[in-house]
Amino acid sequence: MYWAQRLLGQKRPHWYFFESFIRTLIILCAALAVVLSSVSICDGHWLLAEDRLFGLWHFCTTANQTGPHCLRDLSQSHVPGLAVGMGLARSVSTLAVVAAIFGLELLMVSQVCDDLHSRRKWALGSVLLLISFVLSSGGLLSFVILLRNQVTLIGFTLMFWCQFTASFLFFLNAISGLHINSITHPWGQLRKF
Repeated sequence: MYWAQRLLGQKRPHWYFFESFIRTLIILCAALAVVLSSVSICDGHWLLAEDRLFGLWHFCTTANQTGPHCLRDLSQSHVPGLAVGMGLARSVSTLAVVAAIFGLELLMVSQVCDDLHSRRKWALGSVLLLISFVLSSGGLLSFVILLRNQVTLIGFTLMFWCQFTASFLFFLNAISGLHINSITHPWGQLRKF
């Protein structure tokens, strides 16, 4: 009986409290980033410039004080290339959220299902979060480049800063996830699986 327990104990990976705690924090922060990014993209109003509100989905004007008048046709904003560019920014930002959701799912599955491939699932989830960072940064950058003549630092809305924070969290969680995986299980040992 003693030898059977000892053999089973050797097959199970030895989890430290600190490692589990760090992995849980990475998962929670990645989930927070997904929520922030989703809310920011669904709302989409990212820039207030004088009496105009630019967003991913709408263009609004507040000429008289009757309330905002929003249009879905972004070509009426008289900003060259805005309609096509916003389509690209929307697509890239939405793909970032999709990649982050799949990455988050792989991170959680790697912690729940502790099997031979859990380290690979964790690494793949972290890589997907890194891809989310690149995509969401591309969406933010394309938005800023399209509206470069209207951009002021105080003109960015809370939703823009939510997307900026989510993008930054995608990066931090991806790098942290890859780093904790390489510390606890070096890359050379991953290839032996």
